[in-house]
This record gives sequence, C-alpha cells and structure tokens, in this order.
Amino acid sequence: MDLKALTSAVAQISEEKGIPKEVIMETIETAIAAAYKKDYGSKGQIIRAKLDKETGALKLWQVKLVVDQSMLKEETTETTETTETRETREIDGAEDLIVEGEKKVRFNPEKHIMIDDAKKIKKTVKPGDELTFDLEEHDEFGRIAAQTAKQVVLQRIREAERDAIFKEFKDKQDQLVSAIVQRIEGRTVFVDIGKTIGVMLLKDQIPNENYRMGQRLRVYVSEVQIGPKGPQVYVSRTHPKMLTRLFELEVPEIATGAVVLRAIAREPGERSKVGVSATQEGIDPIGSMVGQRGTRVLAVINELSGEKIDIIAWDEDPEKFVANSLAPAKVLSVDKEKNRMLVTVAEDQLSLAIGKGGQNVRLAAKLTGWKIDIKGGKNGEVKESEETKETEETPEEEKKPTEEKKKKSAKKKEK
Repeated sequence: MDLKALTSAVAQISEEKGIPKEVIMETIETAIAAAYKKDYGSKGQIIRAKLDKETGALKLWQVKLVVDQSMLKEETTETTETTETRETREIDGAEDLIVEGEKKVRFNPEKHIMIDDAKKIKKTVKPGDELTFDLEEHDEFGRIAAQTAKQVVLQRIREAERDAIFKEFKDKQDQLVSAIVQRIEGRTVFVDIGKTIGVMLLKDQIPNENYRMGQRLRVYVSEVQIGPKGPQVYVSRTHPKMLTRLFELEVPEIATGAVVLRAIAREPGERSKVGVSATQEGIDPIGSMVGQRGTRVLAVINELSGEKIDIIAWDEDPEKFVANSLAPAKVLSVDKEKNRMLVTVAEDQLSLAIGKGGQNVRLAAKLTGWKIDIKGGKNGEVKESEETKETEETPEEEKKPTEEKKKKSAKKKEK
C-alpha cells in the first residue's frame, strides 16, 4: 500500500471537509472490511479491519458475541419468517452485539458463539463478551467489492462532514456571522455562511430591505437543527440579540464589562431602544455607546439599513427608567399606579412622547416592562400605550380650530 499517497489523501480530505484524520482512517478501515466481506466473507459475519499508518500492514478479524441459553430467543411454531425478512435481519447492525437488560438475540453461528464453545478457546470469557478470530489476508478484491468500499467511504465521509458542520454552527449559535446572498426563492433568502447555506425566512428579514445576489451582510445565527439532509442553519436580521452583538463589535467597553446592555426593545427596520448602564465609576455609558461624533452608533445604524436607535440610561428606579425610556420627549412626572405608570408631559411634548403610530411609547413599554399611560399637562387627556392608531393629533392640528375662528371673526369685522 502506498502510504505516502494515502496519508496525503487523508490530509487533503481532512482539510477540505473539516473532518478529523482519525475519523477518515476509521472510514477507510470500515470500507476495507466491507470489501473483504463482499468477496471472501459470509452473510451475517461481523468483520473489522485495522490499518497500521506506520508500516501499511493490514489486519482483518471476525467478531463473535459470546451467548448463553438465557440470551437466545425461543423459536415457536407461530413465528413465520420469509426469506426477505431473514435477509433484512441479517444485515450488519440489525442485531446489536451488546446485550442490554433482557434483550435477546436469534442465534447465528456467523456472529454468535455459545459459552461452552467459547470457554474452550478462552477460559475467562463470560456471556456478553466478544471473541475475535483472525482472517486470512487477500491482496486483490473484485470490482463489486471495490464499488462497495467506495460507497461506504463516500457515505461515511458525508455523514462525518454533516456532523462536523452541525457541531461548528451549533457553537456559533447566538453569534453573528458574515454572509453572502446566494439565491432568493420567493420570500426566502439563502445565504452562504461558509461550509453550509443559511436560511433567512420572511420573519427574519428587515422590512423594506432589498437583497441582491452577491450582497455581503451580517446575520445572526438564531437556530441550528439536524435534519435528514444534514444540518439546517436559520439566520436572522430582525432578532433583538443581533443589536447586542453589533454593539459588542463596535463598543470595547461592552467586551470589558464596563458597559452593560440591560434591555432592548426593537421594531426591525424602524426604531430600537437600548437601555445601558455602567459598572465602573467615571464611565458614561451613553457616550461609550454613541462614540466620538456618533461613529459607533452610526456603524450599527448603517448595518441595519438606517434603523433609528435610542440609547437610554438604565436606572434601578422604575419611575426614572420609564421617564428616560420616553426620550426624546421631556417628562414632567411619573406616578406609579398598580401595574402601570402614569406619565405627565408638557402639551407640546405629547405627540413626541407617543411617537408616530404610538411607536415611541410602545417601545418604551417593551423596554421597561411597564404599561405606560401618557397625558399632556396636569389636566390633559390620558393616552394609553396600547393604542394602535396610525397617526396622532399634533399640537399644530389642535391649534387649527382656533385659527379658523380668528379668520371668521376677521371676515365679520370687514363686513
């Protein structure tokens, strides 16, 4: 055997597929055993092979399980077995070598040996042990045996590659990865994330974000599953934790633990609120997140296609945190009432506190975990955080009736 060529091929496959060399060698040994059984073995035999990587010597042996009468299935006249069933049963792996609990086996002289016969070979043997028998070596294999070995190698390497990919991306779950848009099928986007393809469903796509072939972007690995066709990796650009991972890349203070992201509320593609605090004195958490001239937060905004981000100072006092969360609106007072917060703002700050379509107060409620009601001035009308109106009445709109009255009175004076 050309050991140099074999070693080179194993190293190449290991590097390309990301499979350990030991696994590839085990696969080759399994393929040799399968080829030997095809040409020189018998049906039902369990044959194993060992290849010495140093000398190239090949060792082949047969394995038999030591059994006693209590481990055997009882033959009954009621049980009928067709030739097809028997052949299926005799395929390697259909019957386990290790007997667990009360599991029993059907005796097959090719893979089992009775305890009395086994003790003639090895006195210390016990039921459930394995005995090995050396096999005669052969230098040549037929075409069918070679084809069988090839199929075993391809199948085992494919399985090992799937396992390696699954393990790699299981470790990358909850992390950001770089991706390239490979293809778009309907509303599903498939992205190249290295050794496999990531799936980005419609719910994981930022609204109004257009994807094109070859586009480079960052995605969040939200879930990794193993399926019949191999590992399935789902990626997202709308997950709240994507915002966390992006800030971790841009803000060194988060990596050192000086700044902590306490809470995140996000409406992908529109607006987000992030509650932050500092664990060390003398550090401005908001300034650290924003960066010099806003460079840090702008990098995150650009990655998320212009999504607006409000950096909020987190506070242990819920009233103060609720007041901060309604930024950029200025809050006059916050009163805690059972399971809700009643917030008072100036009349000219009412629409700003509520936001377009109630977005600002809705995000503030998600961020703080409190139901928030807002009123303008001391005697203003209460606006609940659960409202879902598309537009809100602005102070300028409130002034329209007064202006119309002035115009009518001016016309009367002219007459």
